Amino acid sequence: MFRFDLASLIVSIPAILLALSFHEFAHGYAAYLLGDPTPKQQGRLTLNPLAHLDPLGTIMMLVARFGWARPVPVNPFYFRGDRARGMMLVSLAGPAANILIAFVGVLLYNFLGVHLGTVLGPRNLIFIFLINLIYINIYLALFNLIPLPPLDGSKILQGLLPRRYYHVFYKLESYGPIILILLILTRITGRIIMPLAQALIDIMDQIGYFIATLF
Repeated sequence: MFRFDLASLIVSIPAILLALSFHEFAHGYAAYLLGDPTPKQQGRLTLNPLAHLDPLGTIMMLVARFGWARPVPVNPFYFRGDRARGMMLVSLAGPAANILIAFVGVLLYNFLGVHLGTVLGPRNLIFIFLINLIYINIYLALFNLIPLPPLDGSKILQGLLPRRYYHVFYKLESYGPIILILLILTRITGRIIMPLAQALIDIMDQIGYFIATLF
């Protein structure tokens, strides 16, 4: 379904911009809803990619389909209620936004395929863009759910565990990025994420096809 050719590379650029921008916007907006004005003050409550992009992270998304944007500054001391729970919700918002965008892409892909497939053709740029949009958002969501600092998964897991285990995460913050780089270089992340991503996309595709056939 996913091909590395010139057309895919070109249309993957807007797909990457959308994925990263929605991911960071979701973090900021979740924090804002919890009472933190920091994302708004820093100009991060926007879908403008220029406010969120990290040059190296964007290049990695193009080359390896694993990347990152500039983290949204969040101050949990502003949160209403439990701060650890608030950070968990803020961290979960980014991957959740990517999965939602991917599902919308699946719905559009199936709707166009069912009703306009014979007109557009499988190699139409619209289809290629939607395929890239789906895969990039799913990869970004699953990659960020890895429970290693500085990824979202570590804060989500921290919010789920009892406080007596917090010291483990504080110690891991110094080594998390190094461990993550090693996992990427040894392709362990790819071996774990790609089968999960394909399984999730297959499930979404079946649901999307069923919905498309109803109209």
